[in-house]
Amino acid sequence: MMNLLFETKRLIVRKLVIDDLTPFHEMQGNINVMRFVRGKAMTFDEDKKDLQELIEFYDKKDNDFWIYAVERKIENKFVGTIAFVKDSNNDDEIGYRFLEKYWGNGYGTEIVEGMIEYCKKNGFKKLVACVANDNIASDKIIKKAGFQFVESFVSDDLKIPEQKYILNL
Repeated sequence: MMNLLFETKRLIVRKLVIDDLTPFHEMQGNINVMRFVRGKAMTFDEDKKDLQELIEFYDKKDNDFWIYAVERKIENKFVGTIAFVKDSNNDDEIGYRFLEKYWGNGYGTEIVEGMIEYCKKNGFKKLVACVANDNIASDKIIKKAGFQFVESFVSDDLKIPEQKYILNL
């Protein structure tokens, strides 16, 4: 697959395509998925615009915002997204989200481990992860992956308390 970024035991990470719109919106249109990301569910039109922009970002030379699709190998089905983003300190921040119906299957742990391996192979020196205090599942995943707590802060966008973690590679 030409657009393949990396894979894990059960998951494939690849570039987003316009055919991802239906499951992408199923994920982004769910308040349970989006409450720690944007604080609200997204509309279909917002998601269509977002997806088109994310696809266009792949061709931008100075892009510092990379979002990829995650799909299950077993049926090549879209289950979520991952993110590599330069934060305000120019550090490499990771993120991930999954459709709610796939929560509780260990995909978060698996994808974070895959992201760490991918980053090590590609010369990253340090990763950052920011987790909302109320996002207990993500907090466990990040700690399990070896990230170390750095500081507590209130997010600029949603004004919610978060924890910042760092992993030196």
